[in-house]
Amino acid sequence: MSVDHAAPSVADDLDGTDRHGADDNLAVVRAAYRAFHDRDLAALLATMDPGIEWVHPDGLAPYGLGGTKLGHAGVREFLAKVPTVLGGMRLEPQEFIRSGDRVVVFGVRAVTSLSGRTETLSFVHSWTFRDGRAVRMEDIFDTVVFAGLIDG
Repeated sequence: MSVDHAAPSVADDLDGTDRHGADDNLAVVRAAYRAFHDRDLAALLATMDPGIEWVHPDGLAPYGLGGTKLGHAGVREFLAKVPTVLGGMRLEPQEFIRSGDRVVVFGVRAVTSLSGRTETLSFVHSWTFRDGRAVRMEDIFDTVVFAGLIDG
């Protein structure tokens, strides 16, 4: 197992190699966060298997954000729904833990309500890989605070 406390580096390439030259899933995760930050949906989807499981807490189902979305179409559907219930979101991954086919990311996200109120919330993302692409991403966080922001 390896722990990396560094924030994603813009120098990391999408070719599957991290800044140390090791071919591994950490570079793919970093590329996914970079793509999310840049709002580059094509680059984000390029990090994912076409059959990805995109999992969010069931407590957000009333807002169309909870449960498991399947495939690139499910990820697109989820990401299209977010701006209808939130004013914005910025992810800041802080720690990466690699173990086999999994990368776990601890971080914070700044979530802004439609009315303009912003809260910083912790998250844990668990990424599972097969053949260099994410096949599952599970987002774990405090749904009560998150729902409070959506409800305004």
